[in-house]
Amino acid sequence: MTLDRLRPLADRLLSPWVAAADRLGMSPDGVSVAAFLAAIAAGVAFALATPAGYLAGAVLVFGNGWLDLVDGALAREQGVESSGGDLLDHVLDRYADIAILAGLAAGIGRYGLGLAAVTGVLMTSYLGTQIQAVGLGREYGGLLGRADRLALVGVTGVLAAVVPGPVVSTTVLPDAILDLVGPAIGPTGIGIVAILLALFAVVGHLTALQRFQGAWADL
Repeated sequence: MTLDRLRPLADRLLSPWVAAADRLGMSPDGVSVAAFLAAIAAGVAFALATPAGYLAGAVLVFGNGWLDLVDGALAREQGVESSGGDLLDHVLDRYADIAILAGLAAGIGRYGLGLAAVTGVLMTSYLGTQIQAVGLGREYGGLLGRADRLALVGVTGVLAAVVPGPVVSTTVLPDAILDLVGPAIGPTGIGIVAILLALFAVVGHLTALQRFQGAWADL
């Protein structure tokens, strides 16, 4: 599962947006900063843990993902691709990931789960760039890439707004899982945001290990 395989299709859909950004005199770095600000705003909205906050956060997350595609396409269109721009983009993406997940964790008061999710996401991204650093090319594959994560966060934000209560009863879960996840929105069940963070915590590290294994074999 990785939406990164759809990048060629996304690139074709980007043309009007790239043209508009170019006409407005925007720079790729400016678009990267705008994407980062959208992620910060999404984190704040998610921390409110209200239906309106979750909906706003979902829209902002989708905006972050789309702008993250626009900045690279705009750089190619303007002929200003550079290592500095690539570095800025990656750094802002990592801070954006942290802001979004921290906001989700704060909204349900599950900071330990949020930390586990953040480390899983950061290790996934780290392996992608470290593999590139050793000369094997940028790695976007694995169980969950950034595009997949943003899509899941956006969908979860919408669902959390529509279904504000628990979605899984605590009576069907082992005590070990309950200790980690805990009731997200009430004493009788676990909410969808907690499930998403748990997914990122587990699958994020599995994706990192998957990338490492593939790179190790190539080396």
